[in-house]
Amino acid sequence: MSMFQDFLKSGESNERRCDTPEALEKRRCSEKNIFNPEPSVDPLKDAELQNKKENVVQLRPQNLNLKLRVGVPETFTVTFKRAEGYPIDLYYLMDLSYSMQDDLEKIKTLGQEILNTLMRVTNKVRIGFGCFVDKVGMPYVSTVKAKLANPCPSRLDTCQPAFSFRNVLRLTEDAREFREQVSKQIISGNLDSPEGGFDAMMQVAVCQDEIGWGNVTRILVYTSDDTFHMAGDGRLAGIYQPNDGKCHLNRYGLYDKGNEYDYPSVGHLSRVLSANNIQLIFAVTEKSVPAYKALSELIPQSVVGELKNDSSNVVQLISEAYGNLSSTVLLEHLEAPQGLNISFKSHCGNGEPSDWKKSGKCNNVKIEQQVSFTVSVTASTCLSKKELFFVKVQGIRDQLKVNVETLCACNCGDREEGSPSCNGNGNLECGVCSCNKGHLGQKCECQRQGARNTTLTMEALCRREKDSQLCSGQGICECGTCVCRGHFRGNFCECDDSSCGRHNNKICNGQGICDCGTCKCHANYIGPTCECSTKTDKCTNKDNVLCNNHGDCECNRCKCHLKRLAIFQLVFPFCVSLCLRVHLEAFTDCSKCVCGLSNAQHMCSSNTLTRTFTHPIGAIDMTALVLGSSVSGVVLIGIAIIIIYRVLLEVYDRREYRRFLLEQQNVQWKENQNPLFKDATTTVFNPLHSEY
Repeated sequence: MSMFQDFLKSGESNERRCDTPEALEKRRCSEKNIFNPEPSVDPLKDAELQNKKENVVQLRPQNLNLKLRVGVPETFTVTFKRAEGYPIDLYYLMDLSYSMQDDLEKIKTLGQEILNTLMRVTNKVRIGFGCFVDKVGMPYVSTVKAKLANPCPSRLDTCQPAFSFRNVLRLTEDAREFREQVSKQIISGNLDSPEGGFDAMMQVAVCQDEIGWGNVTRILVYTSDDTFHMAGDGRLAGIYQPNDGKCHLNRYGLYDKGNEYDYPSVGHLSRVLSANNIQLIFAVTEKSVPAYKALSELIPQSVVGELKNDSSNVVQLISEAYGNLSSTVLLEHLEAPQGLNISFKSHCGNGEPSDWKKSGKCNNVKIEQQVSFTVSVTASTCLSKKELFFVKVQGIRDQLKVNVETLCACNCGDREEGSPSCNGNGNLECGVCSCNKGHLGQKCECQRQGARNTTLTMEALCRREKDSQLCSGQGICECGTCVCRGHFRGNFCECDDSSCGRHNNKICNGQGICDCGTCKCHANYIGPTCECSTKTDKCTNKDNVLCNNHGDCECNRCKCHLKRLAIFQLVFPFCVSLCLRVHLEAFTDCSKCVCGLSNAQHMCSSNTLTRTFTHPIGAIDMTALVLGSSVSGVVLIGIAIIIIYRVLLEVYDRREYRRFLLEQQNVQWKENQNPLFKDATTTVFNPLHSEY
């Protein structure tokens, strides 16, 4: 940006100060007057990656400042290394609908085995337990009083009343307590096949204190043998209020707002799980695997495992799923403000880096293996204030805090209050006037007329139409009035007095004045370019006869009536008749042509012979004769060709018609039944009917 005070011409907008340094120098702005702030990346916290028990650091840097120029991308590098033995919180969420009865009996004995398996990859594991059925209301659960008390299909079985979600056990390291609490659980039941698992997962994610989540690796194991309800399904029970994404567990750990809020949507649930760093394992039976795989595609950091009908393989499934989750590193940004475009390039240590994408991803990453990502940030517009966004690995609490600002204002340090350059109506800084209240313009020379009078409203007065250029691009706008350049004039500089047509290489033929693109001709001249004179002095002969009575005078030139006279008009401008000189073979020396007489006499005194012409010698137009003969010949030849063509075509058509008649006589038509045809009438006999 140019800081030179007199850099702009009168009426030019301040935006003209902004350009590349090279372009500004070409416009005679010296280097010392160019303010060109440089973008920068300044780390504020960049602790080394480490795996100490008291201080685990898996992501670096942790905090940085980012200064951007609009349209100029700035990059920085993020490094990640998954720490070995990082603590794990695992919450086991189970479907307690009646079809999961055998699974419940199996899971009662697997708590210690799950803890032992996870202890192989970490030093500390906590486990919790929760269960769900569905919303208590039709058509999900029978509202018959007896069925509400015991929703089992058979009266011989005992089931607990249905519920949406219950937090049975907070996260704990005590496997014995897990076994005791799970052993107390009784199966329940519902009517329809889909379950209310989305309500349960939402409560597990948002009820941080009630579940007891720690700042460790968080895993949610979801087990079911059927599909799920989602947003919109609540309308079947008259529930229209969208899920609010808040914790609604009462003192007994029950979700008591299930009949007030609809099921969450997939997108809502995905965002909440990601924001709370929860990795999801779907352990479902074979028939439900396709549905949950499709769901997993929409929820980052989630995997699907096939659960045996009695859940006997759940420990192995959890172990394998955790391995898959921990081997995938997915880097993303959160809470980025509008106007920032963020992309990632992944360096996974297996060769060439990836292309720029919306998130960074590395697969098959081992424990203690380091991977890095290049992050590119571009501002598409100026930010109104300093903004903040985060870069984090999904499922990991570590995150990078990025403070970002755009360099759109100049800090020149040369502020001049009430500057004369601003007509005393504003302050001068970086060569630009900042006008006081009530004044506008490049040098605060314009007074504001009303509260809505701004620079934009003044510029609107200088536009001929809403989308047209200021002053038609041929002037500058000063306080709502156009000041035109050069020969341009008009309220919007729309008139160009040099744009009229030319004749004889002269504007308006030199016989008029160009007025806003239109010729205004002097006296005795007319036409778009004043090319036509209304005088007749060049159309009359010495006898003051106009065009010899054989033509009209147009633009002071004769236009002859007969074409044969027009041919010789350049030589004889007054439409004069010409005679063909007659050559008398018998009297070569005294041949003479006399034209325009009713009787002409030609005497040849050398031979004392007299030849008298009793009729006038007519003038023969040889040009017309030749042209007439040629045209007549061409016309006759064309007519002959057309006649021959029509005769040949008629002969051909007659021959083809006779052939068609002959072939038609030889055709023999056979009538056969269509094998695909079925009669529309069907007759059915009643086997029990008997005729009398």
